[in-house]
Amino acid sequence: MTLDPDLDVRAVGDLRPAEREALFARDAGVAEIRSDVRDIVTRVSDEGDVAVRDFSREFDGVEVGNIDVTDQAERAVEEVDDRVLEAIRTAIDNVRSFHERQVPEDWRVEEAGRELGRRFRPIERVGVYVPGGAAAYPSSAIMGVVPAVVAGVEHVAVATPPADEMNPVTLAAIHEAGADRVYAIGGAQAVAALAYGTDTVNRVQKVVGPGNRWVTAAKAEVRGEVEIDFLAGPSEILVLADDSARAEYVAADLLAQAEHDPNASVVCVTDSERVAEAVVGAVREHLPARERSEVAREAVENDASGVFLARSMPEAVLFAEEYAAEHLSIQAADDEALLDRISNAGSVFLGPYTPVAAGDYASGTNHVLPTGGGARLHGGLSVDTFLRSSTVQRLSKEALGALSETITTLAEAEGLEAHAESVRTRLDDEAGN
Repeated sequence: MTLDPDLDVRAVGDLRPAEREALFARDAGVAEIRSDVRDIVTRVSDEGDVAVRDFSREFDGVEVGNIDVTDQAERAVEEVDDRVLEAIRTAIDNVRSFHERQVPEDWRVEEAGRELGRRFRPIERVGVYVPGGAAAYPSSAIMGVVPAVVAGVEHVAVATPPADEMNPVTLAAIHEAGADRVYAIGGAQAVAALAYGTDTVNRVQKVVGPGNRWVTAAKAEVRGEVEIDFLAGPSEILVLADDSARAEYVAADLLAQAEHDPNASVVCVTDSERVAEAVVGAVREHLPARERSEVAREAVENDASGVFLARSMPEAVLFAEEYAAEHLSIQAADDEALLDRISNAGSVFLGPYTPVAAGDYASGTNHVLPTGGGARLHGGLSVDTFLRSSTVQRLSKEALGALSETITTLAEAEGLEAHAESVRTRLDDEAGN
């Protein structure tokens, strides 16, 4: 297998309808496994821990003893290299600081006898899925757990795949981030266990966090029984570049996302033919040296990836808006002006010295973001994900009187006479307050 990717510059204006659909209607790939996932979810719902252990044996190749590994996560802090532990704690501090700015304040206003307000309260029980097992994904633990803790969630449970030797780095990050319980369960069965509960696993009200397509399909399956954050697919990046962009930096960012998954989507769109050709050359030059070069090559070559030449920056911006990338990197002389014209992006990275990796790990923003064009409709994981709001109101008798004609007229127009009468009763009662 050659590692030289099949990658050439393509003109935006020359894209055929099928090519545009592959780029702009990216699929998380869950439809074909939905039936199998439904069977897994049903078994976990019916059989609890027994099904969880059976699926761990079948899918993870692990005989699970203790499903609850909270104590093991606490001990893992002592097993991790000091340098790694310091990095975990620095990342947690930065993520916590950023998310603390998102916490909304309750408010009340009074006008003409109408006291109106809004208040915010955390969800009580949340489940966070953290990829892991034998591999280390401490960043996913930080991004899922910290905003829940900041929001004030009473019980934060984490599910992460089992392994004969679970990676202490992931476990330590889960503990340091502030999780209350940690369960050694992976895949669709983890989502089901969190959603329905088992003898060991406490049922939650909402399940969040990234995972493979089995996790995504399971979240789709349990939605309704519990809330979820959103359905996420493979990682994505779009780099919006002008003639000032450094091709080496653009290529580095594309390869960084390409190493995630063969189905990752990596795109550069620019109005500079010179930059486009240089990016292709840099990707071809540096890809073979990457440790996950085979994975990256497949990602670079898939139908949702490519280097595209626009006739102008306005056309490039329209392309980026339609693409609605999970990660949008703007590497251009006037990046702020381009940002002002962008609405559809999960997270934006401005300037040549802001690699997506900064947001993935330690700058403070959250890396759990919408994919597959989801940025057209919603943002990524935040404190808001873990809050619900209530409105509050109090009216004086005078304020109700001032509104009475409006209320009763609309109520009667809707045929809801008792609504109108609930107003008149209070105003006709001279002894009322």
